[in-house]
Amino acid sequence: MSQGEMQRTFSESDIDSLRPAMKVGLLATVNEEGLPHITFLSSLQAASSSRLTFGQFIEGLAKHHVQSNPRVGFLIMTLQREMWRGTATFTGTARSGPELDAYNKVPMFRYNAYVGIHTVFSFDLVEHTGRERLPMGRVIAAAFATRVAGVFAPSATPCLALNPWTRRLLSGMGNLKFAAYVGTDGFPRIFPLIQAQPCMGDRIIFSTTAFTREIAAIPAGAPFAVFGMTLKMENVLIRGAYQGAKRFGCLRCGVLQTDWIYNSMPPLPGRIYPPAELAPARFLHCPP
Repeated sequence: MSQGEMQRTFSESDIDSLRPAMKVGLLATVNEEGLPHITFLSSLQAASSSRLTFGQFIEGLAKHHVQSNPRVGFLIMTLQREMWRGTATFTGTARSGPELDAYNKVPMFRYNAYVGIHTVFSFDLVEHTGRERLPMGRVIAAAFATRVAGVFAPSATPCLALNPWTRRLLSGMGNLKFAAYVGTDGFPRIFPLIQAQPCMGDRIIFSTTAFTREIAAIPAGAPFAVFGMTLKMENVLIRGAYQGAKRFGCLRCGVLQTDWIYNSMPPLPGRIYPPAELAPARFLHCPP
């Protein structure tokens, strides 16, 4: 985290600010292979001064990851561009009780005849940065610097992983992007990376002038994940190896080499790249 003194509890003001359903809630988890994963969870909130919860209504990989590795990172950003980032540990689930009832009274789920919250996931807070303002001036400058740096990038290699839809989402200057990696303590760290842009085939580049400390903390070669989303709640998760910071002309940018892409949108989350191998169809023999 980039802040000086980390906080061990949420204040009453924090809890109130993180309660609204209309916000960006992201949970970073670690899969069985030790790789970072990012999931969008609008229901993620501070349940008390020392706990976070989210309500499950669809399946997804994050719910499985926390069962085998309880260490998580989180980022919650309000519509006022205030955010909280930190780490926590998974403690368990509940399929009944006042928290489940409260989630299902939220208009988003209360009036949905087909989808409701069926499980509450709970986490003990480890630490968080406190209330931060998204530094829009630096973010906008970094986004333009990234786009200029792309002009000086080497000729593009064949694009195998990033399809046209994914490239358009990542190229949108108004779209949100976030990144995560696994720290030396085993907890995933998550931070905004709005300046990220696709470049050079399946590579993603990003100026280091915004969230400089966070980018500098990532070891070259480390597994690295980038989550992109639009205001229409379209989203995609990209993962690969971080290539370190390189110069493009006079501009310095971090580079991600993509090797895995995941669609986390309902109704059917699943891997996009590498494509699943086709298997021959098998027909059951039915007795006459």
